[in-house]
Amino acid sequence: MAVIDIKSKIKNINIVIGCTNRCPYCYARCTAKRFHITDNFSVPQFYESKLRLLENPKPLAYLLTGMSDFADWTDEWKMKIFERIARNPQNQFLFLTKSPERISFDCDLDNVWMGVTVTRAAELKRIRLLKENVKCKHYHVTFEPLHEDVGEVNFDGIDWTVIGTETGKRKGKISAKPEWVENIVRQAQPKGVPVFMKEELAPIMGDKMIQQYAPNLICEVK
Repeated sequence: MAVIDIKSKIKNINIVIGCTNRCPYCYARCTAKRFHITDNFSVPQFYESKLRLLENPKPLAYLLTGMSDFADWTDEWKMKIFERIARNPQNQFLFLTKSPERISFDCDLDNVWMGVTVTRAAELKRIRLLKENVKCKHYHVTFEPLHEDVGEVNFDGIDWTVIGTETGKRKGKISAKPEWVENIVRQAQPKGVPVFMKEELAPIMGDKMIQQYAPNLICEVK
């Protein structure tokens, strides 16, 4: 199969840049430092002028937390962003957090997908906390970077899952093992949860690569 780069299907728009998490593997922090995007990545900044980018009349899928964590967003930022999302039902909008315990949020829009990042078994509680603290129509889980076998996963109520390995040249970098990935797939598929393995997993998974989309997630970027 031809391996698909997820960035060709889901477009990143970073209306908020910065994150209070200090993950040692964070590509966003390194990118911000390298290109001098922000003076202090640990202090999230809201770029209101980018809201216009959400107005594309052609149906697209957007990730709005590629360089931030939804848990750091202020109520004012959420209000302005979700007002724009509500006016653009033709587009799908995805969000991720590592801190669902810090969020209390309700959204009944059909085009909003709220998710958590899980890298280790100890972080699986984030899935439960997301569903408890964030009420929405669609939930997703991203296992990236996958740093160990996460064990048993509760996929009830989850609409999509993405799996990826650590990239870059960090000292102590952990590459995902095939059996870690396969463990997730074995549990997701019986629950009817589509699995998308990111392109960096191709050398690891070989002909076992799976790249599936949730049926109602529009994923075309022009």
